[in-house]
Amino acid sequence: MQNRIQELRKRQKVTQNELADAVDVTRQTIISLESGKYNASLVLAHKIAQYFNVSIEEMFIFDKEDENL
Repeated sequence: MQNRIQELRKRQKVTQNELADAVDVTRQTIISLESGKYNASLVLAHKIAQYFNVSIEEMFIFDKEDENL
């Protein structure tokens, strides 16, 4: 699943470490999310969306292939 985490993070000039600390995960988790190697749990997705003050739908890009996950 694609996401806009890196775009939102860079727009707000937030480092990966700062975001990781804010949502209580490791920097490696943020790296994995941004690269698409890991899909966020609903709880984590909600925390990140709240941090950037956007909806989950605005942050994650769903396509037909994601429906089968």
